[in-house]
Amino acid sequence: MPHLVLLYTPDLEHDADIPGLCRALADRMLEQRDAAGKAVFPTGGTRVLAYPAAHCAVADGQGDYGFLYANLRMGSGRSPAVHKAVGDSLLQVLTQCLDPLLQRRPVGITLQIDESTQQVYDAKHSTLHPLFNRPV
Repeated sequence: MPHLVLLYTPDLEHDADIPGLCRALADRMLEQRDAAGKAVFPTGGTRVLAYPAAHCAVADGQGDYGFLYANLRMGSGRSPAVHKAVGDSLLQVLTQCLDPLLQRRPVGITLQIDESTQQVYDAKHSTLHPLFNRPV
């Protein structure tokens, strides 16, 4: 964890660089630092996943409307200041990357951050983390 999941109307794939957006969001997540200068997110656990909606209806259906929903789920323990800084930073990436599209047609963007406060089961098996946890 953290996992940033994008769900969007499938028409956005034709008008936006979704793979590039995913990379830009992941890079921005990895840049985040807390008040002590410590990385907010672990490199090996940072994931951005994007899915076009198989079915969708947006607004009244009378226009060329698009929508992108971004949900960041992170473990508990980070301060409200970190939540805000991360949210503001990710929203900036979303609006910058999608700006050409936003200039041409109506597109809604929602970003939500959820903090995992009560886990009842959390198992992990990863060969990614050891790649980034080597002593320097």
